[in-house]
Amino acid sequence: MTAPSTPGDLDRFKASLTTHLDWFADRGRKVRFWWRDDDAIEPTPQLEKLLSLANNHDVDVALAVIPKQATSALADRLKDERHAPVLQHGWQHKNFQRKDLGERAAELGFRRDLEELGAQLTEGKAKLDELFGEKFIPAIVPPWNRIAPDVSRALPGLGLPGLSTFTWHNFPKAHQVQCHVDIIKWKKQVRFIGWGSALRKFDLELCRRRTNPDEPLGLLTHHLVHDVGCWEFLQEFLTIAAHHPGAEWPEVKDLFGCARVAEPSKSTAA
Repeated sequence: MTAPSTPGDLDRFKASLTTHLDWFADRGRKVRFWWRDDDAIEPTPQLEKLLSLANNHDVDVALAVIPKQATSALADRLKDERHAPVLQHGWQHKNFQRKDLGERAAELGFRRDLEELGAQLTEGKAKLDELFGEKFIPAIVPPWNRIAPDVSRALPGLGLPGLSTFTWHNFPKAHQVQCHVDIIKWKKQVRFIGWGSALRKFDLELCRRRTNPDEPLGLLTHHLVHDVGCWEFLQEFLTIAAHHPGAEWPEVKDLFGCARVAEPSKSTAA
């Protein structure tokens, strides 16, 4: 069930988004957008819908693929897609934190043995390299968007210099590209956040871009759990944001700015 909304909420969202982008266009400026979608492992009807939206609006959707479960069928499906670069979504999307102690879920958290985790991430990188070739960007998307500082520091030594998590705070770090607006409400029942919530989230981020224009504004989606409201949002949002003179959608590989690395360095995650 989608969060309650009315036709008026949709109209207000579209008007607010357009007004913000008009502000940038009137000053000869552009907001840089990018789009990340998590948890792909195989072709599905939902993935087809996602790719169709990206192609229809001529924007990239970066697919955070779970390496352990990733299939050759997914590689075959994406082979000729122009707008579907691949990022590495951890290794197996498994929680290693202590739920009984109230710790929040993470695969790349502080409880991991760095040598074991480094080996898994290296294996995952090799698999995605083999499956997706040039489509694979050597960047990690931590499951649940959480990563321990020592794990983050180890990534470049594993041949994975890129990183993408979820936060509205700006960390001006090379090869780190954040997401800021998640269109899904996860508590109690997974559903679209609603047009009112979407308006407020984009209002905050677009106001921030007036004084901090360099950071791309990241949209986060999860195609496998989208309800009708999520798909409607994407169509309405992209109809405006993908075609407005106050917006631009750089290629995701250029945003990360990290070349593919054939082999990681000999130094491990220490």
